[in-house]
Amino acid sequence: MVTDNSPAELAMDVEALLLINQGAEARVFESSFVGRRSIIKERFSKKYRHPSLDSKLTLKRLNAEARCMTKARKLGVRTPLLYSVDPLLHTLTLEYVDGVSVKDIFLQFGANGIFQERLDDISSQIGDAIAKLHDGGLVHGDLTTSNMLMEKGTNQLVLIDFGLSFTSTLPEDKAVDLYVLERALLSMHSSCGNVMDRILAAYRKSSKQWSSTWNKLAQVRQRGRKRTMIG
Repeated sequence: MVTDNSPAELAMDVEALLLINQGAEARVFESSFVGRRSIIKERFSKKYRHPSLDSKLTLKRLNAEARCMTKARKLGVRTPLLYSVDPLLHTLTLEYVDGVSVKDIFLQFGANGIFQERLDDISSQIGDAIAKLHDGGLVHGDLTTSNMLMEKGTNQLVLIDFGLSFTSTLPEDKAVDLYVLERALLSMHSSCGNVMDRILAAYRKSSKQWSSTWNKLAQVRQRGRKRTMIG
């Protein structure tokens, strides 16, 4: 859905929002949409690019992200609802998910009452969600625990930030997706043990195409080790 507000009105609205996060590609604000608490993700312009080219590339990426989020939901993966897309300000308005990041939960493991049963449940949900994406020809592109939430009340996994997502049926792309998550877990959550094994077990159980992806994952891991050794 495209908003009907003028660019000036929308710009004033954005300036009044509460900035909660800023990355290399986008700013994230907290707002409200038709009386509902919401999130606005703004893809800002890159000054080093020609304005016309920058606008086209930014809009293309914005639309791709919206399509990938919508497709993920159709595949049975919980993501924030998409309320609107603004092609003028390059923003997405999304459902506000009241939850805690998987990153924060895993960082508490073993120290503040986060038990193995909870860890196993989250790992299983992660593996199942990724399998649904991959079997449906969708690659997340940035699988880290920062981009996963556990919704309060339901304890349901919610995947967020589809800014690097794309459609693909190639086992190589799916394997790289898993490898990115594996490296993130090793660097950030080593105290949780081998969480990746639990995730892959759930992935294998849910995916109809796990074999080809598994074989490619072994190759991707080997390439990663070589790069680490060479520096």
